[in-house]
Amino acid sequence: MIDVQTQETELKREIGLIDATLLVAGGMIGSGIFIVSADIVRNVGSSGWLIAVWLIGGFMTLAAALSYGELSAMYPKAGGQYVYLREAYNPLVAFLYGWSLFAVIQTGTIAAVGVSFSKFLAYFLPWASEDLVVFTLGNFKVSPAQLIAIGLIVFLTYVNKNGVRGGKIIQTVFTSTKLLSIIGLIIFGFIFFKADVWNLNWSEAWKLHRINIDGSSSEYIGKAAIGGAVASALVGSIMSYEAWNNVTFVAGEITNPRKNIGLSLLLGTVMVAAIYILLNLMFTAVLPMDQIALTEKDRVGIAASEAIFGSSGTAIIAVLIMIATFGCNNGLILAGARVYYSMSRDGVFFDKIAKLNKHAVPEFALWVQCIIACVLCLSGRYGDLLDMITFVAVIFYVLTIGGIFILRYTKPDVERPYKAPLYPFLPGLYILMGVAFCILLIIYKPQFTWPGLFIALSGIPVFYLLKLRR
Repeated sequence: MIDVQTQETELKREIGLIDATLLVAGGMIGSGIFIVSADIVRNVGSSGWLIAVWLIGGFMTLAAALSYGELSAMYPKAGGQYVYLREAYNPLVAFLYGWSLFAVIQTGTIAAVGVSFSKFLAYFLPWASEDLVVFTLGNFKVSPAQLIAIGLIVFLTYVNKNGVRGGKIIQTVFTSTKLLSIIGLIIFGFIFFKADVWNLNWSEAWKLHRINIDGSSSEYIGKAAIGGAVASALVGSIMSYEAWNNVTFVAGEITNPRKNIGLSLLLGTVMVAAIYILLNLMFTAVLPMDQIALTEKDRVGIAASEAIFGSSGTAIIAVLIMIATFGCNNGLILAGARVYYSMSRDGVFFDKIAKLNKHAVPEFALWVQCIIACVLCLSGRYGDLLDMITFVAVIFYVLTIGGIFILRYTKPDVERPYKAPLYPFLPGLYILMGVAFCILLIIYKPQFTWPGLFIALSGIPVFYLLKLRR
């Protein structure tokens, strides 16, 4: 039940710089980094291009994070990116971002990460497998993995509704553990370095080609095809960096927010980018490129761990991914509710979501987010939803960074304790790269674009219905 006996009226600032940095890193590192390299290699075919894709994704994320620092210093309020869009554009644009977050970006990611936790739990508890069926209703089937994911989401929502302190502790402990574990995996990978595998992988490091599911390869003809291949590969990379901006959502609970939000964005994104690149370099040191591309169910992390540790490698990586997904989901749940809370405070979402409980957290927003995420778990469409997330998220990143230019012109007198470095070059470069990425996806992977765009635009009638109701 929602605790409404004694309500707070303001959020409490209990998140320090280290907590905020770990929220940035923890939100990004889930199960994706151990899986998506398989699809990247199928698209680019070589070790050099594999690392280049991770470098491009890391550069784009870092450029965006550095640019967001200016906005976070100007508007250190709960809701983060939603607030920046509202100030730079108008309430409708901001609402469409919040609506997309509510309908697919945040809730879909929470569902997918929860099911990933269950999948790897099944290595130790076979009855938790996603391949089993608990019950069916016609063509609708529910697996133990989906039910466990729902249980995990409900548990973490309950923890976070009891105050930001509990969620902060979980985030700090689990993110620290997974960072140390991944660093340990990278070190062991290079200790068991396989010179013959490394030399084979890097002998033709920049030969861009496609590796097909049957093991054959095909060449790309023309610059357009090459651009499409790189854009397709970037989907996995950018998706793995996704959620770096979640720390801006909890700006109302961060101490010294004008300084700490921008600094945590910088520290968190640099840390994760370095780990992702080193981890993929390690993959090329223990696994041939064909094996990375064609590993069973794309589980590159398991294949690499088995190459390092033998038969115990599967259990080691399963534990690591469970730690990663548990901490990742906690951060997503903690942060997402603050956006809906800010929307409701602006009068463009359901009234009750704007209320804080006696622990000074938006409890109703947390439970509504929990319900949507659980429904998406049951739908079985969480994988498809993730495909849409990258395109929609990048569109809003481009709009938000474009807001820096707009606000410099429309609100030149607003205090800016921190300014985007290398302005206008760095923010402008991100906008160009983001637009090019979205255009290439529209051309070469329309199945990733139009559904996500439709979900975002479906918020327009919702916005006006809510305004009309008021």
